[in-house]
Amino acid sequence: MFAVLNTSKQALIIFVALFLMTSSVFAVDFSTKAKQAYLIDARTGTVLFAKNENDLIPPASLAKIMTMEVVFDALKKGEITLEDQYNVSEHAWRTGGAPSRTSTMFASLGSDIRVEDLIRGAIVQSGNDSCIILAEGMEGSEEKFAKRMTDRARELGLAKSVFANPTGLPHPEAQVTMKELVHLAQHIYNTYPDFYKYYAETEFTWNRIRQLNRAPLLNAGIGVDGLKTGFTEASGYGIVSSIEQNGQRLFLAMSGMKDQKQRISETKKILEWGLRHFQPKLIFEDGETIGSASVYGGEGGKVDLVTKGDVDILLGVGNNERLKARIAYNWPLAAPVKKGDEVAEIRIWVGETLSRTAPLYAASDVEAGPLHRRAWDAFKEMLLFWL
Repeated sequence: MFAVLNTSKQALIIFVALFLMTSSVFAVDFSTKAKQAYLIDARTGTVLFAKNENDLIPPASLAKIMTMEVVFDALKKGEITLEDQYNVSEHAWRTGGAPSRTSTMFASLGSDIRVEDLIRGAIVQSGNDSCIILAEGMEGSEEKFAKRMTDRARELGLAKSVFANPTGLPHPEAQVTMKELVHLAQHIYNTYPDFYKYYAETEFTWNRIRQLNRAPLLNAGIGVDGLKTGFTEASGYGIVSSIEQNGQRLFLAMSGMKDQKQRISETKKILEWGLRHFQPKLIFEDGETIGSASVYGGEGGKVDLVTKGDVDILLGVGNNERLKARIAYNWPLAAPVKKGDEVAEIRIWVGETLSRTAPLYAASDVEAGPLHRRAWDAFKEMLLFWL
């Protein structure tokens, strides 16, 4: 193995040879009519399919997933409760209610509505009025709530997505990626199990108007239990979906489809393919030493890196692409280092696709070295920087 230093990011990359090949039979290529798509296995984090997953596109109603994350976070922290009530302002009624001719829960002007009912209105009915009511009730305005959405997205590691309102109605600054929406959906599933159940509700009645959940395949009996659909002229028909079969869960985001019929067929096709055409492959065992990292100013100069738990990956049946693994860590890694500290990660490529990452941990303590060791490491750091 060898190391390459990227001084702009201060990241040290160590390439680890993996002599792993799957069957010599070529896998059947998969394609989708969606312009952007991203599909992962929830347990391993393996990327099963990626197509323009980092493209920035208008979010449409997929923005409501972020709206709900902010609401769920506030509920979890005790900032609000499900029994709190918010008033239906004229702005919410006109912009997202019956007069707007957009998706709505048909909230009555001037009425007070419980937070839980507003959540169901937003998730099941995709109500623009319910999202605006929540935003105004929590932050005083759509604009302030939208800033909170974007700030929260950054906290969750969504570096590119920008939210301009809680509804996803067209706005020139609003943008998301399929990759970040998948990670957002998985975060909601993992973090808010008591609230995720709302995504599986098949219908909701408000103001004596019964509406069905717009998530396709929810009633198909194949394990789909959320999350959201969206449409704008600019981005086409999109979806964020999750499915579980036989203990395996997948998360999917797609956009750029031409109509609802194509959205349903492409969603079903990619989810079924993801469930049927992959098998697990053990890469590293629990506690296995993967490599080592240089420790700046440390006694001995380096520390072994080990896994916690098995590191496996899902490989396509018949896939013959070579696996590549790389260790990455922030450089310089400074002493002292304690045993069990998370100090690096292993990155595994299938062909040209980064398909799996896992954290790596220090196998032992590394104490700060004597003065001459620290001086020598400082000289090496300077030399590497200039080179």
